[in-house]
Amino acid sequence: MTQTGLPNVAVSRNLCRVMTSALCVYDITTGETQDILRTDRHIEAPNWTPDNAALIVNADGRLYRVPFDAPALHVIDTGFATQINNDHGVSPDGATLAICDKTHTEGSCIYTLPVGGGAPQRVTKQVPSWFHGWSPDGARMAYAAVRDGTFCICTCASDGSDEQRLTQGFDHTDGPDYTPDGAWIWFNGEERGTSNLYRMRPDGSDLEQMTDDATVDWFPHPSPNGRDLVYLAYPEGTTGHPGGLSVELRLMGLTGGPSRLARTLFGGQGTINVPSWAPEGDRFAFVHYGEHQA
Repeated sequence: MTQTGLPNVAVSRNLCRVMTSALCVYDITTGETQDILRTDRHIEAPNWTPDNAALIVNADGRLYRVPFDAPALHVIDTGFATQINNDHGVSPDGATLAICDKTHTEGSCIYTLPVGGGAPQRVTKQVPSWFHGWSPDGARMAYAAVRDGTFCICTCASDGSDEQRLTQGFDHTDGPDYTPDGAWIWFNGEERGTSNLYRMRPDGSDLEQMTDDATVDWFPHPSPNGRDLVYLAYPEGTTGHPGGLSVELRLMGLTGGPSRLARTLFGGQGTINVPSWAPEGDRFAFVHYGEHQA
């Protein structure tokens, strides 16, 4: 869910240092990283389109398409929605885009629109709600929410009907995403100041804690081929999911077990909030941040 991002410009000793965003792709087979786009704008949260043609990111309350064949930020028409945060995702069939916006509501609300752009249609009746994942058949979506004053994980039908609250008792929950077979929903949950990864059945049963280490773990995303899971690991003692820290992207199997380091980078909030795997499951997109002297 959205927090305040990194500042775009910092001034020190009369020198202007401009914060930059690098949109990248990591190959889990080779361990190599490819830069797709570098920009002085603060972009966040890449999605990979199912047609393998582009990435989608958010910046300054809007969504942008970044084609692989000619990388640049192309604004997506989202109608009235101009306060979009970094919780968005493309449906499995590639036809529909879920977004979160608060232009007409007091908190984040989930909407859907055609992937090429168009008028948003409201999904969640209650706010705040922060989209994070589609079910493999596209019939449902999973999201973080606040209900009765408590953070929780919910699902609903793609038209917003049949909301089901799946978690109880956590201090904070976020980042729910389905496994490609639809058998599990992974998410991060905080208890007593420590955030770990969990999985549960789509009805909320069979809850299992999947990490238990010193890092503060967020945003687990299963690969489409069912082999791996990528997540964001903050340093021990981190509160929430801020930006502007040295963080790790880590990989682990979908049945649990030891994780392995993919990348250490400067980022956090905005790096990998939402599902960003390539359709084949061999690569994922992420954003890291830096600065240069203007």
